[in-house]
Amino acid sequence: MSGRQPQLKGLAEWCFGMTLARCCSVNTVVAYLADWLEQPEASVRNRLREWYLPADKKIGSQRQELDVTTCFAPLLHWLCRDWPEPRLALALDASTLDQRFVFLAVSVRYRGSAFRVAWKILPATAKGSWQPR
Repeated sequence: MSGRQPQLKGLAEWCFGMTLARCCSVNTVVAYLADWLEQPEASVRNRLREWYLPADKKIGSQRQELDVTTCFAPLLHWLCRDWPEPRLALALDASTLDQRFVFLAVSVRYRGSAFRVAWKILPATAKGSWQPR
């Protein structure tokens, strides 16, 4: 389990940062998260960048990748554990980051916030439809 701790921490920081920022723009997430954590933006940006890079592009010899899809069900279960409502309102969102990425997200809506519970990141300029995903 200890090998997964950095990946889980990175996932938690990304999710929390996107919730704070109310978007998935890297710059905005970094700004909000750096302010919340009282850390330099450059440090937060590097840490978040290390999280999403493939293992062979990361610094260090024991870097691993995390298959985030394995986190979707536990994340939803955790969110619903003490849910005050008898039903969930889901939102589907497709956001872009310049011409680089399309971020597809399924979120649970509650009191004006959206808690992301599943997502897929795709190249923005790739041919084909993102709808099957």
